Amino acid sequence: MPKCITSIIITALLLIICGFVVFTNFDQKPDLTGTEIQSVSFEKTPVQYATVNGVTLGYREFGSGEPLLMIEGFGATMDDWNETFIGILSSKYHVYTYDHRGMGYSSDDNVSPSISQYAGDAAALMSALGYDSMHVYGASMGSSTSQQLAIDHPDRVKKLILDSNTYSVRIPETKVLLGIIEAEANNSTQTQGIRNEAIANLEWNGSYDGLSSIDKDVMLVVGTEDILTPDSVSLKIAGQINGSWLVRFKGLPHTGYHVAPVQYGQNALNFLAMNESPI
Repeated sequence: MPKCITSIIITALLLIICGFVVFTNFDQKPDLTGTEIQSVSFEKTPVQYATVNGVTLGYREFGSGEPLLMIEGFGATMDDWNETFIGILSSKYHVYTYDHRGMGYSSDDNVSPSISQYAGDAAALMSALGYDSMHVYGASMGSSTSQQLAIDHPDRVKKLILDSNTYSVRIPETKVLLGIIEAEANNSTQTQGIRNEAIANLEWNGSYDGLSSIDKDVMLVVGTEDILTPDSVSLKIAGQINGSWLVRFKGLPHTGYHVAPVQYGQNALNFLAMNESPI
């Protein structure tokens, strides 16, 4: 079962229930004492390239410290992360953002798209960047990819943050998301990269049966107004991952770091810095 969270350092009012943190007030600023928010510009940060699994992935890097790999969501590129959010994370960590194969600055090949393939690309990118493992932050489809990464390549993952989550797009709770994915998969005017991501989601067998094998420190994050991947799904996922954290931000939508980047960023830093070694 998820852990009771008793030490998240955010000055905005938090309602703490066992396994849940509900963020209730965004008018007050979180305590960023000791946190230097880096000024981040995607436009001014050069794109670099790494060849992995027969494709070339475009990536950017920010900050210094332990490595943190950001895995983006469906239809998104690394330009779609929030700059303030990335700036907060890069104040303490060496943050890497990248584009999935066939998206943004990354090339593609003729391999059939799959969530496992995207997870394999993430694992190979770590090696190309010179790391055996990294902390991982996955949002939306990036959460699905991160779950698969932790299942297929467990040695690659240190701590894992899953944001706006589902273990399949074919469950009753995600019918709105399923409709969007199906529409894009059949949209002949859409880019091939987005259509491939849609097909990969539709053909994914899901992660539910493998979630219990994840033995990393895991935090799930979700907004209570998320209609694409409702918070009830994150609760089910948390129940399958022993000792995981579940943080619910009251009133926020899907990928709420776009709305509340400071709160999401500080929440991630708190979790990543937490010493969860057995007493």
